[in-house]
Amino acid sequence: MRLLALAALVPLAMLIGVAFGGAAIAPAALAHALLHPAAGGDVATIVWQLRVPRVCVAATVGAALALAGTLLQALLRNPLVDPYLTGVSSGAGASIAIAATLGIAPVLIPPLGFVSGLATAVLVAVLARRGPRLDAERLVLAGISISALLSAVVTLALERLARGAASESILAWLAGSLAGRGWPDLAAAAPEALAGAALGALTIPSLNVLRLGEGRAAALGVDVVRLQWALLVGATLLTAAAVALAGLVGFVGLIVPHLARRVVGADLRALVPAAALVGAALVVLADALARTLAAPAEIPLGVLLAFVGVPTFLVLYLRGAARSYA
Repeated sequence: MRLLALAALVPLAMLIGVAFGGAAIAPAALAHALLHPAAGGDVATIVWQLRVPRVCVAATVGAALALAGTLLQALLRNPLVDPYLTGVSSGAGASIAIAATLGIAPVLIPPLGFVSGLATAVLVAVLARRGPRLDAERLVLAGISISALLSAVVTLALERLARGAASESILAWLAGSLAGRGWPDLAAAAPEALAGAALGALTIPSLNVLRLGEGRAAALGVDVVRLQWALLVGATLLTAAAVALAGLVGFVGLIVPHLARRVVGADLRALVPAAALVGAALVVLADALARTLAAPAEIPLGVLLAFVGVPTFLVLYLRGAARSYA
């Protein structure tokens, strides 16, 4: 029942996302445009060519980051794990900074960020290996170390570029934004996001058993090594797709699993879909707020979510929500 309520939350959030933005639209005009997409006119153009695709992109980003965070927190049994732990964001950021420094065409930056993010995640995974298995401590340390190194590359690029169009593109990526995103961007990122979500869904039964501990899970027939790598690949694909679409949007993958857990409990059969639904609704609403608060200008999505996310996480963590991940 609670899962159904969360499922109803997403279309409501998407409707709000379409209704609000830099240009005010009367409810009657909005309803007419939604019901008659081929009618033409300024309102229909704003709704169907700008807001609807952007809302769909926002929902995809939110669901992907929330899913990745839920899977990694369950795998590592650590409530403080974030999807960016795998190094995807820092790898993408460093490549975007280098591309901007070299003057590479902006149209090539999203796929470049996606590929370099995946490559960084592979490096982190290799460093985290202990034999055939992934070591949780090594994964955390490798992720933090590589991210710190690549963040220095971004800082160096910004210093060399000083103020200009190239540095502004890097800062826009660091702040997180969905400005200008549409159907082509979603079409490019959707296969990776769907593949990551499918991998995560297939591992849910085994991941539930893994909560008992690796030894017991192995005794019950779970291939722990295979499960670890499948989860890492799935979470990396989800995160890379989100980063390619929106840049660095923090706190969604960290906070949403805790929020969803408070609603549906720790059973991953309910928690995984609940997290995806909450993440999608949260980012859609946050993006609508980012477009509306300072219209016609936009507040960077990542900045807005940080202002909301930090106090929310502190409240949840201090109340003990983070200790209920297992």
